[in-house]
Amino acid sequence: MSAMWWLLWPGLAFVMTLLAALALRSALLGAARKWARPAGALATFADGVGGPSLLWCLVLALYVAMEVALELSAMPPRLYGRLGLLLEAAVIVSVTLTLAGLLGTLIRRASERQALGPAVTGLGQAVARGVVLVVGFLVLLGALGIQITPILTALGVGGLAVALALQDTLSNLFAGMHLLADQPMRVGDFIKIADNVEGYVIDIGWRSTRLRTLQNNVVVVPNKKLAESIITNYNLPQPPGALTLKVSVGYHVDPDRVEAILIEETRAGAGQVPGLLDSPEPVVLLIPGFGDFSLDFTLVCHTATLADQARVQHEQRKRILRRFRAEGIVIPFPTRTVELRQTGTLPHQAEQQQRADHRER
Repeated sequence: MSAMWWLLWPGLAFVMTLLAALALRSALLGAARKWARPAGALATFADGVGGPSLLWCLVLALYVAMEVALELSAMPPRLYGRLGLLLEAAVIVSVTLTLAGLLGTLIRRASERQALGPAVTGLGQAVARGVVLVVGFLVLLGALGIQITPILTALGVGGLAVALALQDTLSNLFAGMHLLADQPMRVGDFIKIADNVEGYVIDIGWRSTRLRTLQNNVVVVPNKKLAESIITNYNLPQPPGALTLKVSVGYHVDPDRVEAILIEETRAGAGQVPGLLDSPEPVVLLIPGFGDFSLDFTLVCHTATLADQARVQHEQRKRILRRFRAEGIVIPFPTRTVELRQTGTLPHQAEQQQRADHRER
């Protein structure tokens, strides 16, 4: 009985401290999830430390029990040393798991805000957690008295061999990380790559990026090639895009009247043609201007998305054509005037010579 008496108070302190820590943990996490914003920093912290905080409770209870045993001088020194080493290992494991959980949660929340694909989110979480766990494992081995220098040497040689074997894969991986950090595009953006490949971004993966073209085909582009190309993002700085329509009329038409008709038809079509916006205001410019046989106007209007431009062009051209016919405005056909002259002869002399030649015939 006396041999087991020294375990009573430390064990009782361990149980009481553990129960109190668990109750405090439950209350704090419940309050954090209740009052924090869904995507705020407090909610992220609560999600990240939910699991590892159980280890914190165990570490705290073990520490209190050891302190009680030390104060009572009831624990053998050899056992106290072993428990101290166990406490140190538990602290290292708890800190490692906490950091891994927090990094994984932060990457998931950032991916949700940036609308990244699940493949990228999963890869980022796996890489971050793997790095933290490896570092924590090496620290734990050092704390336990195990030499980690040979392990580091083996990891370095193995990592070099893997890097040489997976050179292309790693280049695509780091190119994908560069795209995520630079953010030239997001999922849902309509982009055009320098080699005339264009479409909606549907997924940014760890090796490649997938685009859905307007023909509803999927184009897979390696991240390395995408990072080295010139990218035109039609959704930046804002999704609505400008649409230009060229309209030609005869030289006898009043240009102010043409400008008024084009603006009226565009404003009226904003409430009838899907995708056509009434803001920003449509603009009519006499550009390119004076053509060979017509006055050339450029109508600038805006559409909600790039995919709406084809239908808007179709509908607006029909509306403009019907309005021109109702107003009696004619769209001219190409005409060309050719004047023939004899070399070294004035125009009136050439005309007289042609009449003389005609009489002789």
